[in-house]
Amino acid sequence: MRRIGRLRFVDVPPPVAAAQRPTGTLVLLHGFPLSPAMWEPQHALSERGWRIVIPELRGFGDGAQDPPTTSIDDYAGDTIDLLDALHVEQAVIAGLSMGGYIAFALFRHAPRYFRGLVLADTRAEPDPPAAVEGRKRMQQMTRDRGQQAVADELIPKLVAEATMRSNPEVAQRLRRMILDNSVDSIVGALTALMTRPDSGPTLSGIHCPTLVIVGQADALTPPSFSEAMCRAIGGAELAVVPSAGHMSNMEQPVVFNDALARFLDHRV
Repeated sequence: MRRIGRLRFVDVPPPVAAAQRPTGTLVLLHGFPLSPAMWEPQHALSERGWRIVIPELRGFGDGAQDPPTTSIDDYAGDTIDLLDALHVEQAVIAGLSMGGYIAFALFRHAPRYFRGLVLADTRAEPDPPAAVEGRKRMQQMTRDRGQQAVADELIPKLVAEATMRSNPEVAQRLRRMILDNSVDSIVGALTALMTRPDSGPTLSGIHCPTLVIVGQADALTPPSFSEAMCRAIGGAELAVVPSAGHMSNMEQPVVFNDALARFLDHRV
């Protein structure tokens, strides 16, 4: 983990051989309530010449003592600050779940940074009223019962049943990430999630190369949401990851990485 001021991030440079043919910067935005560790299976993409930068969102992980935010725009602003500090003028920016919401916000505020966009297991729509009530209930549960209760409730929704049977280590890694976060960061992020704006109107203005990727068994953002985003973003392509739920990058990393690598090699 590196740090510039209050900004923490993982920086994975290409290995020496791949660094001789640099291809650009890939920014990976993590989901709720996780950490940059969720993207460890994607570190292998550095072997294709990509520098991989993974911001640790404010208040999460090692930064759990930092004042948390309650705004998706704040997470996006921190990402812009990090890109500026690293002198990255353009990047392929990928977000999964909450990371996708942050990518939308970043695009609204600073589209000049986008060489390409990857939207994984996410949606453009804001929370409907029932989901807002669910977020508020989880906030109270977090205050009353802590991170363990959040992990118990979320993990069965994040991971496909097939993954739970064949690779239970994925659920164990998710649990460790959730428990490493503070109560305040989880509560603040839930406010950010339930108050995020509608990104639907943003879709038609996205003109950079775009990949939408989704787990076939994603119960939180089903493939139908990804199909709709593809239709709304001109030239976007869709990749469906079989036998994967909401955490498609962790559940089926080989398939996920192959889809992402094809996009990086041929579209950007």
